[in-house]
Amino acid sequence: MLQALDILKVAHRNTVEPSMNLLHMKEQHIPGSIQYVIRRYYPLQKWTSNDTGMLVYHYNEKRPAENFLELRFCISGNKYCFEKSCAECSELPTKNCSGKHETTDVFSFHFSSTFLHQFVHNVKLSNRKDEVLAFKHPNSFTKIFPVCSRKRSALDGLLNHSYSGAMENIFMNAKVHELLLYSLECLVDEKEEGFVCKFLADEFGRERIYKAREILLQHIGDPITIKALSRKVAINECYLKKGFKEIFGTTIFDFYQQQRMEHAKYLLYEKGLSVTDVSALLGYSSISHFSAAFKKHTGLKPCDLLR
Repeated sequence: MLQALDILKVAHRNTVEPSMNLLHMKEQHIPGSIQYVIRRYYPLQKWTSNDTGMLVYHYNEKRPAENFLELRFCISGNKYCFEKSCAECSELPTKNCSGKHETTDVFSFHFSSTFLHQFVHNVKLSNRKDEVLAFKHPNSFTKIFPVCSRKRSALDGLLNHSYSGAMENIFMNAKVHELLLYSLECLVDEKEEGFVCKFLADEFGRERIYKAREILLQHIGDPITIKALSRKVAINECYLKKGFKEIFGTTIFDFYQQQRMEHAKYLLYEKGLSVTDVSALLGYSSISHFSAAFKKHTGLKPCDLLR
């Protein structure tokens, strides 16, 4: 029988499991950004393993440029259909379609030390997860953890969404950052902890914060003020800022800037747009302002990603 742990041990390799048929693969290898590979398999033998996650922390004091953090996940229970043009699917075979295939899905996300540095720049390292992000933890390690409902929801979102093109890139970046946040929490405590902000104990309060993030992503090229954002989600600015920081582990401004810069990388490297065009699309008043922000958040100049 197939075991998730065995698959995760080799998830970083560009290989196909002999006991599974590869149905679909999606990958991203943009320099200075998150590297990921998502593989969807049809298992040829019985699958009984639970959904499993793995965090790999690689540290080499003598070669800091080679330090990295990797997240791997293996989940089952989703379905894949080859016929993308189906408007509606009853999951039954038709003349031109064999129906949906239940899949085993394997994810690998690679974060370089340079990429993660932006999250700990000028931050006092107060716990283990901070040390890991800053690569100050002195020993390499691998941690296995169960896939909680929040991680599973983010992973399912990566597989089952209707976005394409630029919007897909924005959506994928946001979901991968969610997975990084939720996975790092496992370094402190496997248990789900209560919220410090009392209003987040109510489902309506949490929904307002998630809605605020959705609106920010919709305004990647059209900056919105926190005041306007608070009005759109019907919550006061103070609660919005505190709730956002607690749920997503970052400020509204830093989250928004991070998503803009990740999208900028995509537009420059994958779409081949000019620095001028990208600056305009992201709502910057001048190329110099955009270039300065890009360098601050990525450590690269925009022209470094032009092919």
